[in-house]
Amino acid sequence: MKKYNLAAAVAAAGIALMFLISGCDSKAFSVNDIASDPAAFSGTITITGIMAGVSPQDPRIFGIMDIKELQCKTQNCNKVLIPVTCKGKQPVPGDEVRLVGSFVNQGGGYLFAAEKVTVVRNHRIGG
Repeated sequence: MKKYNLAAAVAAAGIALMFLISGCDSKAFSVNDIASDPAAFSGTITITGIMAGVSPQDPRIFGIMDIKELQCKTQNCNKVLIPVTCKGKQPVPGDEVRLVGSFVNQGGGYLFAAEKVTVVRNHRIGG
C-alpha cells in the first residue's frame, strides 16, 4: 500500500512540476474582472474574452468583450470592451481568445498589448 501512495505522490509532484516549467497560468482574468480598473493589473497577465470588433480609427486595435456578454440577445446590452493590440494575425469577430500580455498607458486610457493570442473557438456573433 505504501508503494501506491509513494507512486501517487511522485506522479502528483511530476504534474505540478510540468505546469511550473511550462509556465501555464493558473488564473486567467475575464474582461469584467479587469474593465473597472485596468491600472490595478501590472505585469504580465492572461485575459479571456470574445473578439467583438476592430477599431474604426486604428485597424490594428480590436476590442474584446466578456464571454458572459454572449448571453445578452437584445440591443440594449451595455458591453464593456477592452482595447487590444497584438503583433501578427488578429482574431476575427466571435473568436474566443486567451491573451497573454500587459497593459500600457496610451495617454487617455489603457491598451492591452498582447504578446500571445490563442483562439479557443469561434462563436457566431452579429448575424
